[in-house]
Amino acid sequence: MKRVVVCSLAAGLVALTGCVSPMCPVGSVAGSIYTDVSGPVAATGNTGGNKMGQATSTGILGFATGDSSIKAAAANGGITKISHVDYHTTSVLGVYATTTVTVYGE
Repeated sequence: MKRVVVCSLAAGLVALTGCVSPMCPVGSVAGSIYTDVSGPVAATGNTGGNKMGQATSTGILGFATGDSSIKAAAANGGITKISHVDYHTTSVLGVYATTTVTVYGE
């Protein structure tokens, strides 16, 4: 009986723990132990500008918060004409993850 209780508690704890996965927008690679990747999201016909804006979202132990949208990144950099967008995502053991979107333009 004791063994059943211990196994039930262990299964319950595993079910209650959340994992946070990186939000990679374009066919990216995600490691189950550690991820640290960057890549492109989009490019436009606008010429490159001298402004840059970033927006980040973060997840810890199954809870995620933040706004890593292109719109938020452009607003943070005061950008009205976007030339291109990149992302960077990091994840450690599915416990901690961040995604940063970087917008370039004028």
